Amino acid sequence: MLNHGESTLLHHLKSVKEGKRRFENAFEGVARMILEDDISKVVVKGKSTYDFKIFNTGNKHIIGMYNEINSFVSFVKDAAEGGSSKEMAYVLVGEPGNGKTFFVEFLCALYRSFMAKPQNRKYSFRFKDLSHFGNYGKINTIESQTYEDPMILAMNLFEDIDQNKTFLGKEIGFSDKKIEELYENYRPLGACSAYIWYNLKEKKDSDLAEILKHIDIFPVPLIESLGTLTGKYPAKDKITSSAVDLLGEESIQRILHITDTNNPYRFDLRRGALARVAGGGIHFADEIFKNKKDLVQVYLGVIQNRNVEMDGFKWPIDTLIIATSNNSEFNRFLAEKEEAPIVDRCRICYVSHNTDYKLQEQLTAYAIGKGAKTTINDKKLHQDPNLNYAASVAVVLTRLPRSEKLAPVEAMKLAAGEVAGEKSIKTLVEVIDTLNQDPDITKRFGQKGLGQRNLGRAMQLMLESSDTNEGRCMFAFDIFKAIERVTLDYVTEPNYRSKYLEDLKTAKGLYREKIMTEMFNAYMDEPYAIRKDVMNYVNMIIGIDAENLAPDMMWKYKDPQTGELKAMRVDERYIKSVEEGLGLKTREQVESFRTSIRKIYGQKISIDPNYDFMDNLELVKAVTDVRLKSDIAGSGSLIGALANRTNEENQKLYDRMIDTMLNKLHYCKTCAQKTIEYFCTQEDEK
Repeated sequence: MLNHGESTLLHHLKSVKEGKRRFENAFEGVARMILEDDISKVVVKGKSTYDFKIFNTGNKHIIGMYNEINSFVSFVKDAAEGGSSKEMAYVLVGEPGNGKTFFVEFLCALYRSFMAKPQNRKYSFRFKDLSHFGNYGKINTIESQTYEDPMILAMNLFEDIDQNKTFLGKEIGFSDKKIEELYENYRPLGACSAYIWYNLKEKKDSDLAEILKHIDIFPVPLIESLGTLTGKYPAKDKITSSAVDLLGEESIQRILHITDTNNPYRFDLRRGALARVAGGGIHFADEIFKNKKDLVQVYLGVIQNRNVEMDGFKWPIDTLIIATSNNSEFNRFLAEKEEAPIVDRCRICYVSHNTDYKLQEQLTAYAIGKGAKTTINDKKLHQDPNLNYAASVAVVLTRLPRSEKLAPVEAMKLAAGEVAGEKSIKTLVEVIDTLNQDPDITKRFGQKGLGQRNLGRAMQLMLESSDTNEGRCMFAFDIFKAIERVTLDYVTEPNYRSKYLEDLKTAKGLYREKIMTEMFNAYMDEPYAIRKDVMNYVNMIIGIDAENLAPDMMWKYKDPQTGELKAMRVDERYIKSVEEGLGLKTREQVESFRTSIRKIYGQKISIDPNYDFMDNLELVKAVTDVRLKSDIAGSGSLIGALANRTNEENQKLYDRMIDTMLNKLHYCKTCAQKTIEYFCTQEDEK
């Protein structure tokens, strides 16, 4: 609590003048919170955009959503600078389970912690010692119902604006420039504050010093459960919802005390959600278009006029209004043409699903959960090291629309900023631009697919299965069965259901390719064996044309990761074998491929010295096949050796690979055996 000296209006005004306290509107506060933190540039799907660090903080922060966040920041910044956004609400529209509500709640939590810092605190005022005036019965103190800033009171001390400005200049010491800045956020006092203020002036013969003795300044409470500063109004059913929930209503208790029937304090505004966030807060309207028409009309008035109105009384509010809606409700609302004015007052942001499978791995980690998992009988539950990858590619592929220009895997790799053979990022940009011209939102890039909730359901199905509990391991391949079950149970549209099941087959193919790499690493008894061999090929094709290549094919080069000078022998037979595995038959094809690899090397290594070409699945597969052939006459022979363990040598190989998987590759006994078993089947071979 503030001590007596700090709770006076004059002390507050002087604190604002000295920069110890602030006077700013909701938009300015949110914009300052975001823009004061670090901002970096990122390239997302071939286009440059900004990454705001504040949204990447905390244990469970926002993943991706770059375009949506940039759109929101631009909206808030425009409103803070007095643009047209000031008279609009920001509405996030999209499929269920793509992070709309999570984004708004995360923003509200950030804003509350930002406002909790002493230099950012919001203040309001209350009238005290009112009971002996007679008009208020036993009501002794009355807080500003809309948490008006004390500066708003200071700008309304006198009826004449010039007199107010003179007071702020002479008595407080504000410069003319600062006074003009303050008045950019001017608004009249709310009905009850204005009524009580003029009532006090009348009783005290306009003696300002005496009137100010009845004014107390207090910090606005930041208690989330009270809905102050940040409040949420979820859409309710048509019977129980009422405008009272937003605006408030006449209070019987107050009427029993107040003798003057004209006193607007008889209305209890805090009964509604809007008044509690009216002092520079954020109002979150969840599923706004699910509300019945009269509530949507209330929102229209509030968004447009920034007033709470009852029985002709007005209470100006300072609130950032953010809403969410799913596509089907929004489309139904648009179909009712008479409701067009509300949409006209909204900045609509279409939120897409995450389509970057690398970012999805972080979202999948959220779905799996960070706590230690246990089986039904409370035994420790292991997580297959390939589970996250399998789940992530499976859901991301469902979110990528079909295109003639790009195969699903090419689109997935390009969306994650990876190499996709000869297809460039320009192709992806063209595909996205073409799809985003479609008036049907659901046909745009990333707008349709299995969302985070569906992924959560799949994880639940997996955890409840007997295979998972008996084996005490979340085996990666089982996630495909779970996602298939979720698709059949929860996706109602036949076209989308069949598309998702096709995408699941593609995801299984990618999983098999990853298992091939894992098996090679296990066979070589080294976690990054395949990575080394891929980089050996890349370095060899750079060294083969180098001027300093010795006659014995030895080539010295500087390792970009360590900066050390290294020497390697260029093995032309190895290079040729890899290129044959890639299906490069002519000299022109070989040179074209080598040139593209050198070009990628030049572009990527300068930005990321740890880039390892492991995203180039065709190259990884070709290198794996070559090494398997040279070591044990191909993957077929390895499969044969692992499947048929009747002789001692094969059993030793199996035991050694299991040992490597357990001790170096983070497998458990169950998933190691099941992965080798899967590797030995011909299932999902492309």
